[in-house]
Amino acid sequence: MSTDNFWEYFYEIYEAIPRQGPGDRESTERALRLLPVLNRGQRILDIGCGSGAQTIDLASLTDARIVAVDNHQPFIDQLAKRVSDLDLGAKVTAQVGDMNDLQFADGSFDVIWSEGAIFIIGFGAGLSRWRRLLSPTGYMVVSEFCWFDDNVPAELKEMLADGCSDVGDVETKRRSIAANGYRLLGEFVLPAVGWWENYYVPLAECLERFGEKYAGNPDALAVASRSRHEIELYQKHSGVFGYVFFIMQRDDSRVVN
Repeated sequence: MSTDNFWEYFYEIYEAIPRQGPGDRESTERALRLLPVLNRGQRILDIGCGSGAQTIDLASLTDARIVAVDNHQPFIDQLAKRVSDLDLGAKVTAQVGDMNDLQFADGSFDVIWSEGAIFIIGFGAGLSRWRRLLSPTGYMVVSEFCWFDDNVPAELKEMLADGCSDVGDVETKRRSIAANGYRLLGEFVLPAVGWWENYYVPLAECLERFGEKYAGNPDALAVASRSRHEIELYQKHSGVFGYVFFIMQRDDSRVVN
């Protein structure tokens, strides 16, 4: 299968579901409670926003201005439509952007937010590269894949072999946070509802429709099979891994020159 065909089918699946990864409004709100109240003069950068489920939640839960970026134009188009439909244009700007090369001035944001997306660039790399975008006392909130058990089944490691270079346990992430110049304010595990009801149930329903549409197309069915396998592994090993929200503050005193 060509790379172009893979991504065409992949995006067809994931453009059709409300969230492109695990999450829930209650967890977004819980993370926000660990930050000071954000006013209209403050700015949030939502990195890897997808179609913007958490972006809309942030807009309803804070008075801050939000810039939401993703590298996939159709996701940005979906979010822009939701912003328009909800009359949130004064609070939310949706734009295409590359998390590896964000074109904003140093210190542009009071909060950087990234739910389930920092793995794309790597946890340590994201903390390091995005730090310059924060004000000197700014905050970063990310949800990141973590192991909860030292005995990780081989099939889980295989699933993450492509695209997740620095998966580790919670303590490893804490050390990375400190090493990259942040003070950890709090952490918590994303509850099962964020994985199942909000993500895997809609994904499974979408995969069913996708399979019917592309019956007899081995390339399309192979892409769908990867996502079905991910759901099966969650059902089988949900106690071994999960997402953890990390809430931190930039702390220049921790930077070693």
